[in-house]
Amino acid sequence: MIDFWLAAGLLLLVALSFLLIPVLRSRRAQREEDRTALNVALYQERVAELQTQQEEGVLDAAQMDAGRAEAARELLADTEGVEAPQVSRLGKPLPLLAAILVPVIGLGLYLHFGASDKVELTREFSQAPKSMEEMTRRLERVVAAQPESAEGMYFLGRTYMAQDRPADAAKMFERTVNLAGRQPELLGQWAQAQYFADGKKWSDKVQALTDEALKADPKEVTSLGLLGIAAFEGERYQDAIDYWNRLLAQLPADDKSREALQGGITRATEKLLASGGQVAKVPAAKAPALLKVSVDLAPELKAKVEPGDSVFIFARATSGPPAPLAAKRLTVADLPVTVELGDADAMMPQLKLSNFPEVQLVARISRAGKPTAGEWIGRSQPLASSTTAPQTLTIDSPDK
Repeated sequence: MIDFWLAAGLLLLVALSFLLIPVLRSRRAQREEDRTALNVALYQERVAELQTQQEEGVLDAAQMDAGRAEAARELLADTEGVEAPQVSRLGKPLPLLAAILVPVIGLGLYLHFGASDKVELTREFSQAPKSMEEMTRRLERVVAAQPESAEGMYFLGRTYMAQDRPADAAKMFERTVNLAGRQPELLGQWAQAQYFADGKKWSDKVQALTDEALKADPKEVTSLGLLGIAAFEGERYQDAIDYWNRLLAQLPADDKSREALQGGITRATEKLLASGGQVAKVPAAKAPALLKVSVDLAPELKAKVEPGDSVFIFARATSGPPAPLAAKRLTVADLPVTVELGDADAMMPQLKLSNFPEVQLVARISRAGKPTAGEWIGRSQPLASSTTAPQTLTIDSPDK
């Protein structure tokens, strides 16, 4: 904080200079004004002396005028270069009083409304915490200093969970939801903390939170894992297997939690079989669609296009949304070319090739770089999205 107060002190000196410099200037002006007044008094005294000599007959009228003119010239010479005094309605004490009050009031306002605590927090967070307890204290100070920070509350809730403080975590996640909105992942975190805060007892509140989270996002991982735990604790082993399988499908292949999750599924399976039940078969996952297509340009069009013109190659549903299901962008210079369009190229997660039984392949040349409009186009006949045979597509028609 030392560098902050040094900077603040320098700024204060600059501010005081604007108040004190006019005071110093006024003192100089006062001295000039006093000197001018003395010269005027001397002039008047000289004129009075000349009048006395004229009355005594020592000076005639011509000498009197000459003496008065000489005195006037001396007065002008003495007052030449002196600026006209500036009359201030504020008076002299007010600037001095302001010079004292400005720093005092400024310091008071800063301590009341300022962000010294946030500055200190920023400096503190520039260094790595030495322990989890220190990190918790920092986050608690962040939440206290920034009560509108949903991010700070969320991370504090996660930290409470790591410290086995689910009741505190549940309160923090609830505050986060109130600030950031009822996002599925936040609802899942809140439900999980509430479940453990209640001593691993399922409640209507937890059920409502998980239902709301999965309704908004059926793949919300925290809710799926929590429902699996609750089902396992309630000896509903088939439900636990189903929830954990759904969760397993969402995790990356290199996720370290997959092994533990698979172990949970195995234990649930063993307990289900030991109780005389049978494990329901998991429906086979739909194979991802992958279309291989070779695209070329009709010979008669090669002289009408530019190498840098954009080429959009995409597949769209014959019966469904007009948006492309999978797309690639190239240039005319790349033709002829062979590309693959699959679920990995989906424009949106819910619009995958494998979700639509029949599609059409399209290749469009657009000089303006617009995928929805261009100069030339080529279209295929409708084909099944599960087609594995290579397809050929020629751009040969005006795009209307």
